[in-house]
Amino acid sequence: MELAEPIMELVKCLGRSTCIYLGYHLNFDEAVSDLRRELQVLISRKEDINLSIQSEAGWGKEVKHEVQGWLEHVEEINNEVQAIQEKIQRVKWYSKGRLGKLVQKKIEVVKRIYEQGSFPGGLIVDRPPRGIILPIENVVGEDSAKEEIWGYLMGNKVRKIGVCGIGGVGKTTIMKHINNELLRVNNFDRVIWVTVSYPLNVIKLQENIARAMDDRLRLPEGEDKVRRAATLISIMEGIGRYVLILDDVWEVFSLIEVGILEPTIQNGSKIVITSRSIDVCQKMGCEIVKVEPLSFQESRNLFLDKVGCHVLQVPNLEGILKLIMEECGGLPLAIVVIAESMRGEDDVEVWKNALNELQERIKSVTGSDQKMFKRLSFSYDRLNNSEIQNCFLYCSLFPENYPFLRKELIEGWIDEGLIDGLASRKATYAKGHTFLNMLVKNCLLEKTVDRRDDVFKMHDVLRDMAIKSIGPEFGYMVKVGMKLTEVPDERGWGNDVKKVSLAENNISKIPIELSPKCPTLSTLILSNNDNLSKIPEAFFEGMPELKVLDLSGTSLEVLPNSISNLEKLSSMRLRWCKMLRYLPSLAKLTALKKLDLNNSWIKVVPQGMEKLISLEYLDLSGCENLEEIPMGMLSNLSNLQYLSVYGKLKIKGEEVVRLSKLETFDGVFDDIQGYNYFVKSQDFQILTDYDIIAGVGAQSYARLTGQKKSEVNINNCDLGEECMVLPDNLQKLKIEQCRNMRSGLNKAALLEKAIELNFCDISYCGDMECVVDLDSSSYPVLDKLEVLYLKGLPKLSVLVRVEGVATPLHIFSNLRRLYIWGCSGMRTLLPLELLQAFQNLEEIDVYVCEQMEEIIASSVSDVSSDKFTFPKLRILQLTYLPQLKSICSAKGVMICDSIEQIVIWKCGELKRIPVQLPLLDNGEPSPPPSLEGIWIDEESKEWWESVEWDHKNLLQPFLKYD
Repeated sequence: MELAEPIMELVKCLGRSTCIYLGYHLNFDEAVSDLRRELQVLISRKEDINLSIQSEAGWGKEVKHEVQGWLEHVEEINNEVQAIQEKIQRVKWYSKGRLGKLVQKKIEVVKRIYEQGSFPGGLIVDRPPRGIILPIENVVGEDSAKEEIWGYLMGNKVRKIGVCGIGGVGKTTIMKHINNELLRVNNFDRVIWVTVSYPLNVIKLQENIARAMDDRLRLPEGEDKVRRAATLISIMEGIGRYVLILDDVWEVFSLIEVGILEPTIQNGSKIVITSRSIDVCQKMGCEIVKVEPLSFQESRNLFLDKVGCHVLQVPNLEGILKLIMEECGGLPLAIVVIAESMRGEDDVEVWKNALNELQERIKSVTGSDQKMFKRLSFSYDRLNNSEIQNCFLYCSLFPENYPFLRKELIEGWIDEGLIDGLASRKATYAKGHTFLNMLVKNCLLEKTVDRRDDVFKMHDVLRDMAIKSIGPEFGYMVKVGMKLTEVPDERGWGNDVKKVSLAENNISKIPIELSPKCPTLSTLILSNNDNLSKIPEAFFEGMPELKVLDLSGTSLEVLPNSISNLEKLSSMRLRWCKMLRYLPSLAKLTALKKLDLNNSWIKVVPQGMEKLISLEYLDLSGCENLEEIPMGMLSNLSNLQYLSVYGKLKIKGEEVVRLSKLETFDGVFDDIQGYNYFVKSQDFQILTDYDIIAGVGAQSYARLTGQKKSEVNINNCDLGEECMVLPDNLQKLKIEQCRNMRSGLNKAALLEKAIELNFCDISYCGDMECVVDLDSSSYPVLDKLEVLYLKGLPKLSVLVRVEGVATPLHIFSNLRRLYIWGCSGMRTLLPLELLQAFQNLEEIDVYVCEQMEEIIASSVSDVSSDKFTFPKLRILQLTYLPQLKSICSAKGVMICDSIEQIVIWKCGELKRIPVQLPLLDNGEPSPPPSLEGIWIDEESKEWWESVEWDHKNLLQPFLKYD
């Protein structure tokens, strides 16, 4: 090193690159040490993550794909560094500069991978289910078709089955029953349901198949169908034997081109297609099963089931009933829709009139489809309410089998002015719910439930009927999902058009000269044309009456200035316009009631937004480029009822307080003071729906459903001097990374008034010692709390501090799920004083609590033979509790007759499982009838042999290693 300075002086004359090279050479040994140190840090993080995975991953769980990818990446970089280590051993002096450069690069790579190894969302997710149980009603008749399909599925001769029949005959209903039955037996590893619909969209079909297999699967982006198909086939090859049900297929397509693995005897899989066309099924190589209309007796049974058997007691009505049933043509859809529309009607004259109307409708048309439409329109007309009828017709503006969320559908009706004139949004929603329930009651919409929310769909035959009812002569142009690449030319629009829907096409541009003359156009929907990047200035100039404009899900970067002149516009939806950076002035749009910019890319709020005096609904959520709302702008929008500003955007409490009509609010406050100021205000009391986050660095996320929320999240706040004020109607509370939380929820002012609180999640509050301190002068009762999550609380020692105080029996009295993770200071989970309160517990999950010694506290003498009853406990999961010695006292027993799952992982010190088996009538012990399994880790086989459990031999069939 003594030569270093003169050498460096010399190198200054030789150039910068030589200087850098020599630097690598001179610092070679230090860089190698740095690389080894950084790699060791990375490997340590990998080992910690693997340990956490082992403790968290149990039955029904699996490692996230991103975590698995990170672990593989660590392994790759480790191998690369080992290869460099070998080169270091034999490197020549003159080669150290070049190798030193490589070492420096690897140091940066190792650091970057280390930073990527933070997974705040967790490491484990639920394993995808074998399939989804579909909500259905009982099938009347169709036994022969069901038996034939089932026989083909269970046999080996037929691999592809085509279920055919006219629209409304019950093909989908039959297959829903079979889908559910397949999930009750174990003949196939996966049952996959996908609706195809018309027209065929290969990209969408590929995506739907992937998501049906696993919600988290995402195929490669872009339009490369071949690459996507290859990915899909490789996924299907790994799921085992499957049944793929493709519902509502209208045209022939190649399975291989889509990416569907051809079913063979070797892979044991099957495909079922439902279609109105026998020709389509035959050309796809299917064995045909034809679904015939119901017999008269079957039709009668179904009709009476829906209308009510009491109609048989009405004098002179049975003959009319028989004729109406005959007019239904044996088609279940028509029978159900017509019967529901007549439910509760006892007047014979009304029934006679209904029969006459039905007969006249059917006589007026030919063809099975037209006759079906006329049968269904009978129910539509009997609504006798033009508002509800228009709400039904609105649904036809969207693609076939479109899944409407409740909130989305009612919001659409509000935008169209179909629900109007009410003083509050709450009242408007109530009316929308009434309309929606009426459409469901009359079987004009079908209600299903997915994992997030209620979903409503329009049967494809009903949609066809609706579109026939609102054709061009009624001023509707509906060209949805038809693979259009251009909008219709001016001749296609017409002067009388009122509503146009061109949603979900492939429109990428609008001709610069196109300016349709549409003086009566009120609604224009161009949503989900992904590649639409520009709209010419002249396009909107001939639409002076436009009220609803939906450009959501497009690639528009700017909107034309002609938007500024749409003075009648009342709703502008620009959701998920991820390229949108600029909006022209909105100053003239004083009629605008709704502006939805959810997840757009705007950098500043639109000019003139403060002039939108009629605005009731503003959504700026997810606008990651938008850094601020100018001070005073929100307070000008005095009619706001709905405000959502989640994401990076922060607002001031004093701004929101001035919005006296606000009913729904999602947003983030910078600090606890601004949040408290808002919650204490008088105007907060009218809020019926809110999702609020307060704290430094806090960031909220989009609500995924239309369900009401009453949620507060306190993040990274110091609660030393300022308590958090909680709303009276609070239902969900999250507290994360807060300081001065020693006494837990005692730091929440007015929590005793939050009588609706049912969910509480407290995470990473490093100094918290208890959840509730009964020694305090006031404490929360928590008698409605159903779910309690406690994570990463190293100083937490007890749930409730009860020293010298009588424990109120109602505390935690409704708790159903208790989840404890990473609470290393806890030695006992449930104190004896609180056991009586836990009678509603359904699930106990305890993870990675290194000091946990017992679940239920032992009595002082530890000789009692107590019986601890948990009548509703379904799941007991104890994972990585290395010090756990007992679940309860040495002679105590747990009575858990509802138990379904017991999971015990890495609890090597546990000597006894005290769960008592119920007794049969003859006095013999028996496994609980609800028991599904007992899961232990592979390495604990010897532990299982030694652990004490009365009548353990009876439980051996339930033992599973995972």
